[in-house]
Amino acid sequence: MGSTVVMDDPAVQVEKLTLIYESNNQRVEALHNVDLTVDKGSFVSLIGPSGCGKSTLLRVLGDLLTPTSGQVLINRKTPREERLERRIGFVFQEPALLEWRSILANVMLPLELRGTPREERETRAHELMKIVGLTGFENAYPRQLSGGMRQRAAIARALSTRPDILLMDEPFGALDQITRDRLNMELLQIHEVTGITVVLVTHSIREAVLLSDRIMVMSPRPGRISRIITNDTPRPRTLESRNSEAFDALVREGNRELEKGCADG
Repeated sequence: MGSTVVMDDPAVQVEKLTLIYESNNQRVEALHNVDLTVDKGSFVSLIGPSGCGKSTLLRVLGDLLTPTSGQVLINRKTPREERLERRIGFVFQEPALLEWRSILANVMLPLELRGTPREERETRAHELMKIVGLTGFENAYPRQLSGGMRQRAAIARALSTRPDILLMDEPFGALDQITRDRLNMELLQIHEVTGITVVLVTHSIREAVLLSDRIMVMSPRPGRISRIITNDTPRPRTLESRNSEAFDALVREGNRELEKGCADG
């Protein structure tokens, strides 16, 4: 069964977004007139060459950066409003777990900060640890877990407040391929079970095709959406889905767009 997509009620609306910052006394335009719509319940990937502004755009959506101009809405609210209500989950390249807290305590942290009663936050944390395959490691500390397991804990923590949207900034980039494949499958399962809207930054076109409903190809800096690739391959997907001709065709299309963008840049 595929993800629910509500076409007339988007989760993300970005219009004419521009972000300019100062670097070494120079004016750098990171994003230029970006337009982007993400449907509720969909899975969208941002791909593009290094330095094109993928992570910058994600941080604007997460209210970690303020745009110079343009409009950004998350579920018809500003990113600031959604963040303060803890309706945005963010998973970074590194898990950024607190080393002095157990894995269970790390997962519970956002709920603790929200003031959720202890019994309720423990129940929610245990549910999430089961979803991400960490049952039995509640009392372990981050240093005792592998990189993949730490990233699973970070995903569970990001989901703890039942956010409307999950933003992921290359969360699997530093992992070996076997672990990355396993976490890709777990992410697909989480998306299927929760129906959460996901926006993923990745350098891997194959990962983007495996996971996404739509792939947003970004141009070299100043970043903008240069092409949107729709992925209609059937869900649920598995690692074997990568062996189909339809999958290969989308990968080739994505690579062509990336190469075209680099040539134009």
